[in-house]
Amino acid sequence: MLERGKTYDDVCESFQWRVPEIYNIGIDICDKWAHQRYRLALIYEEESGQVQKYTFWDLKRLSDRLANVLRAGGIGRGDRVGILLPQCPETALAHIAVYKVGAVAVPLFTLFGTDALEYRLGNSEARAIVTDGANLDKIRQIRNGLPNLETVLLTQGEKAEGTVEFWESIDKASPAFESVETRADDPALIIYTSGTTGPPKGALHAHRVLLGHLPGVELPHNFLPREDDLFWTPADWAWIGGLIDVLFPSLHHGIPVVAHRARKFDPEAAFDFIARHGIRNAFMPPTALKLMRQVKDPKSRHDFQMRSIGSGGETLGAELLDWGKETMGVVINEFYGQTEANLLVSNCAEIMEVRPGSMGRAVPGHTVEVVDEAGKVVPAGTVGEVAVQRPDPVMFLEYWRNPEATEAKFVSDWCRTGDLARKDEDGYFWFVGRTDDVITSAGYRMGPVEIEDCLMKHPAVGVAAVIGRPDELRTQIVKAFIVPNPGVTPTRELEDEIKEFVKVRLAAHEYPREIEFVEALPLTATGKIMRRELREGRDNHWSRKQR
Repeated sequence: MLERGKTYDDVCESFQWRVPEIYNIGIDICDKWAHQRYRLALIYEEESGQVQKYTFWDLKRLSDRLANVLRAGGIGRGDRVGILLPQCPETALAHIAVYKVGAVAVPLFTLFGTDALEYRLGNSEARAIVTDGANLDKIRQIRNGLPNLETVLLTQGEKAEGTVEFWESIDKASPAFESVETRADDPALIIYTSGTTGPPKGALHAHRVLLGHLPGVELPHNFLPREDDLFWTPADWAWIGGLIDVLFPSLHHGIPVVAHRARKFDPEAAFDFIARHGIRNAFMPPTALKLMRQVKDPKSRHDFQMRSIGSGGETLGAELLDWGKETMGVVINEFYGQTEANLLVSNCAEIMEVRPGSMGRAVPGHTVEVVDEAGKVVPAGTVGEVAVQRPDPVMFLEYWRNPEATEAKFVSDWCRTGDLARKDEDGYFWFVGRTDDVITSAGYRMGPVEIEDCLMKHPAVGVAAVIGRPDELRTQIVKAFIVPNPGVTPTRELEDEIKEFVKVRLAAHEYPREIEFVEALPLTATGKIMRRELREGRDNHWSRKQR
C-alpha cells in the first residue's frame, strides 16, 4: 500500500514492491477478510431495485463450494474458464473460485456476439463457462465449434439441457475446500484486447497483476483505502478497468463494492445511484463523465458527496476537470494504462499539481518513459512512444499462444504501448494519440487529442472526435466528427463558427477543415472512440445527422 507523503517525490521514495512468492488472487480478495464475519464486501442492486448484500464470509463460503463444483467437473490448474456475466455477485464468485482451483479466468463481455465469443472461447480453449439465461442462446449457437467446452454453468433462467445449474450445484457442494497453492507468477486470467488492429489478442496475466495494480488504484483515489470508502464503476467487470481497477483492489483492501447490471448508461440515473448508495469512490470512463456533464443542475435533485473519481481511456481536458470540481466536488484524477500493462501513469490532486490535459506522472514502482523506435529514451518535450520497463508486476506474461505478437510488443526491456506522448521536464506525460492516429498535414504532425479538447470547449459541442482525411495537397486534412449538445441544430453557420473557434485558439494548421455532425460516435465496449472506424467510414456504426 502507498504511504502517504507531502509530495509526489516523498511517496515515490518510500514505495517498495511487496510481491510474495506464493500468492493467489482468490484468497487475497476473499479469504483473508472472512474471519471478520460481518465485514461487508458487495452490495448488489438488481434491475428491479432490490438490494442484496454479501459479506466476505459469504463470499468465502459460496466460492469454496463453487470451487468444489469446478473441481468435480474436472477443472484444475491451468484450465481456462470463461465468465460471461454482467456486474453481479455470480461474477465475483466465479472469479474467486476459478483462482482458488488454480485455473485461468477468461472474462467475456455480455454484449459480444457469437463470432466474438466463439473466437475467444476457441482461442483460449476454455473447458467451462459460467453464464446466465440471457446469454445461453449464444453459447448454444457456437457450442459445436468449441470441442474443448465441456461444462456450461447457468446462473439464472430455466434449466436447460447440457447445462449445470449454478446455485443448485453450490447448495449441494461441500463447504470444505483447500485452495491450490499458486505462485505469484502463475497464470490467472486472460483478457482479450479489443482487436482494432487484427484479431483480438489474449493478454495473459499472472496472479501478481493485482498487486501490480494497487499503487495505480490508490494514487488517483487519493490514497485508497480510507474509512467509509465505497467503490463503484459503470464499467463492465469483463474489462480490466472494471475488474482490476475497481472490484479486485477494493476487495483486497476490504472495501465494499457496489454492483449494478444497467443495460444502458443513463447519466441522470447515475447521479441518483451515487446519491442513494452513498458512493464515495468511482472509476468513471470519460464518455460517462461527458454524458453526466450534460445533465442540468444535478445537485438540486441528488444529494451526493464523493471523495474520489478516477478516469482513464481518453483525455478529459480542462472543461471536464472544471465541471468535476464544480459539480462533483472533487478533482477528477486521470490515469493511463492498457490491458497489457495497466495504471502506469496517474494524477493525484492531493500530492501534485493536476495539469489539464496531462495523464499525470509515473505511478510509484513503475519505470515509464517516452522512447524512440530503437527503445532509446527521448529528450523532454519530444514526441515518442510510451513504454514501461520490465520486469514489472503489472505487466502481462505474454499474448496467449502468440509469440510473434509478444515479441513485437517489446523493444529491448521496454514494453511498447503503441501510444504517442511527450514527457515534460517535470515528469508529466501528455498524450498525443495512437501511433496510427497521428495526423500529418502540410508538414505538421498533430495528435487528435488537443484539437478534440479545444472543440469540447465550444458550447455547442457535446462530444468530438478528430481524424486525418487523405488530401492530395496537404497529405491529410483535419476532419472533426461532432455530436452536438442537446437542443443544438447543426447549420453551415455553426460549422464555420466552430472552425474559427479552433483556429484562433490553436493554430491555422490545426483547425478542422471539415466538420461532420453525427448523432453518435463509434465506441469500443470500454467507451473509447474508435477513430479507425471513422477513418474507414463505417457508416453502419453510427448514424449521421441530416442537415
